[in-house]
Order: sequence, then structure tokens, then C-alpha cells
Amino acid sequence: MKNKIRRFLSDEFGIPEPMMEIVENAETQLTDVYRRLDDIKEYNQYKVLSAFQKCRITEMHFGWTTGYGYDDPGREALERLYAEIFGTQAAFVRPTIVNGTHALAAVYLGILRPGDELIYCTGRPYDTMETIIGLRGENQGSLKDFGITYKQVELTSEGKIDIPAVLAAISGRTRMVSVQRATGYSFREPIGIDQIRTWSEACKRKKPEIICMTDNCYGEFTQIEEPTDVGVDIMAGSLIKNPGGGLALSGGYVAGRSELIEKVACRVTAPGIGGECGLTFGQTRAMFQGMFLAPSVVNSALKGAALCAKVFQTMGYEVCPMPEAARNDVIQAIQLGSPEKIVAFCRGVQKASPVDSHVQPTAWDMPGYEDQVIMAAGTFVQGASIELSADAPMREPYVAYFQGGLTYEHAKFGVIKTLAHLAETGHLNVKREDR
Repeated sequence: MKNKIRRFLSDEFGIPEPMMEIVENAETQLTDVYRRLDDIKEYNQYKVLSAFQKCRITEMHFGWTTGYGYDDPGREALERLYAEIFGTQAAFVRPTIVNGTHALAAVYLGILRPGDELIYCTGRPYDTMETIIGLRGENQGSLKDFGITYKQVELTSEGKIDIPAVLAAISGRTRMVSVQRATGYSFREPIGIDQIRTWSEACKRKKPEIICMTDNCYGEFTQIEEPTDVGVDIMAGSLIKNPGGGLALSGGYVAGRSELIEKVACRVTAPGIGGECGLTFGQTRAMFQGMFLAPSVVNSALKGAALCAKVFQTMGYEVCPMPEAARNDVIQAIQLGSPEKIVAFCRGVQKASPVDSHVQPTAWDMPGYEDQVIMAAGTFVQGASIELSADAPMREPYVAYFQGGLTYEHAKFGVIKTLAHLAETGHLNVKREDR
């Protein structure tokens, strides 16, 4: 069968046999890594199943209302389900949250008040957060515009949360401390659950009333615990990333303490209305089913990320995280070193896509980003980064970010096709011993 697969890939996609051998050899070396990831998937699948049963989800919950959306049993059940899975008092889950950035903005703008201080404890935030904070742009309703101050604590040289520096930064005005779990457009390992536990405990000892917040985008189900299991008061993420399982068409979630969720809901809708209104537009079935599939889909993406790391490390590129490292988000960074290689990499991923595989991605001025960004995403849901995709800001040191894959086989093919395209265009590094 292996030979038949190779012949098919060669005949249908023009994949040279040496490329397939490189990937197959990498797979063999990742056996223990895959076994560990499968154990995490199994635990999380049982956890999600248990939550579905505890919440007594029925077919009735797949229906929806109209108008204001009063008394929508599906919406209410979906939010109970998220709270159960993430171990929180409440959750706010809506298809009208346009992306993860919107969910995060709702948290900060919904909870913080003039005179409060926010501290980011993981260094520079993701590009789109800068306009929300007020680091870029003016008079758009940022935290800065409302008199909310901001501090930033850099990570240590080892890429860890600098707990002593965070504690020193906390002042009488500090109301919220926040960590970004995923790497964003940086070349570091994501923040692990154990780090988040230590950080939240330390912050609470310093100031018991402080609110610990986590940007959980890309991190759901990568481990058996979530930030809200280890002391975080509130977290947020996107449904077209991990928890949507590839089926959610749009949306975001916030999960945490009840009084905080109510403030967020009032920001997204209106004061006094909160979470009592809001249509689901018939999307509850997809959101329920996507959550049920999420542990398996995330597992596929994690295996694909590990494979990508191993293959490109073998070819002489710097990668982060390392292939055998524990995974705390679904993103794999590969330092390519030039804009030409960035473009070739992303176009290789696009060529592996089921949708728009013939399209050639180019860098452009995306809203909310400081630099031009190139994105490869031949996805069923526009911008769904739990599906096979890649993106990169066009800035030094020219790092590409590979993520997603609804199935492992597709993620694997993404690695194979990207490797082959880099070779075809003369942009593939080759380690000296492989020459």
C-alpha cells in the first residue's frame, strides 16, 4: 500500500520520491511524540463527551429563534457546554464575534475602566492587539482612548514568563494581568499550562483581587488542562480555530467567572441586555458538532506541526517549537531567512489546499497589521486557521507559521507539497551532510 500511495502522489501531484522519503523518515522518528499526542486527544475527547452528557444536549438545541433571540435554548445550552468543558462558571459563545481579536477586545473593553491598568506579561502582543491597546492608531476607541494604561513585561531569555518582573510591575492601579498563550508572530515556544499556573498563583498572592486573563487562541485541547483549570479568571478564543473543529463558520467565545462574563456580554450587546439576546442564525448544530470533533482535529494539527518541524529541521532550517517539544498551540514556526522563501513556502501550502489550490498568495496590507502579511489558506471556512494554512509577516528574520489540518493526512500532504515547491523554485536549504 505504501508503494501505491507513493505512485499516486507522484502521478497526480508530481511529488518526487526523495521528498516522500524525507517525510516518511521523519514520521518514523516521531512515533513517541505521536503516541503522547494521541493520549492527550483521548483524554480530551472523553472530557468533551462527558460535558455533552452532563449538559443533556438534545436535538432541540440545534434549532434557533428569530428577532431578538430571546429564550434560545440552543444558545444557552452551547454556553453551558463551553463552561462545563473549560471548568468555568459561565461562558459567552456567539457566531457574531467576528474573530479572536474581537473576543479579546470585548474582554478588555468590557471589564477595564478609566484609570485601570493592564499588564501584558508575555512581551509584545499579537499585531492586531496593538490597535486595541492603543500602541498604534488614534481615536478608534482603544484602551488608551478611554484612559486605561498599559505595561508590558518581556519574557526571560529562555522565553518564560518573568514572574519577578511581573510582580514588580503590579501597582495599585493594576486591575488585569494577561498572557498570550500562542507565539503570535514571534519565534518562541508557546506558554505552557504549568507556567500559567505559576504565574496566576503568584499574581493572586501579590494582589488577590487582580484579574488573570489568557488569550487562549490556538491553545485549546493541546494539553489536558486549560488556563481556567489552573487559576485564570477569564480567557477567550476563536471558533474558527481549535474549538470550532473546522465546522463553525464564524464566532468566538469567552469563558470565566460569571460577573466578568456578564460585563463582556454587555460590551458585545448593550448594558442591561448582556447575554439575554443575540441570534445564532442556525449555527448551533455546527458549533456543537465542531466542539465534539475538536480534540481529534486539534490532534491532527499537532501531529502535522510536529512533522513540519522535523522535516524542516532535517533540511537545515531553525524551527520552533522543536519536533519533540510539548505542544501548547497548533502553530509551527520555520525561520526561512528571506522574503522569497516566505512566498515560496506559503505558495506551497496553498498548492496543497482543497479550495483555491491554483491561487498564488501575495503579501498585502491586512487591516490591523503593522507589516504586509502573506497568507495561504485554501480553506472551506475563510481564514480558518484550524484548517491547513500558513502565514507570515514580511519582516526579518522572515519566519513562516504553519498550522492546522482537519486530518493528519492533509497536514502531512501540506508538508510534502511545501517541501517540493521550495525545491522546485530553488529555495530549499540542504544540510551539508545531505548534499
